[in-house]
Amino acid sequence: MEGARFRKNVEDFLCEHCGADVKGNGFTDHCPKCLWSKHVDIMPGDRLSDCRGMMKPVGAEYDRKGYSILYRCMKCGMEKRMRAAENDDMELILSLLQTV
Repeated sequence: MEGARFRKNVEDFLCEHCGADVKGNGFTDHCPKCLWSKHVDIMPGDRLSDCRGMMKPVGAEYDRKGYSILYRCMKCGMEKRMRAAENDDMELILSLLQTV
């Protein structure tokens, strides 16, 4: 998608994995309690993916910008990396560092 840009979407949602009530801030793309996400975007924020599968956190990385969570879609197998948020469960992120 040439010329596609990030679309900020302030959305609250109920986590389909753990049931947590998640308050979005426009950049929220996963549950801060269990770290699971949902495959809803083709480009960040566009909500154009037809997959809608659950994205399992399968690893984590750390670089100078902070932590990133590695995801794999349980429906289509697509993998992607998302930045961790300040309110994410740090113990879960640290446990994922050991799986990479």
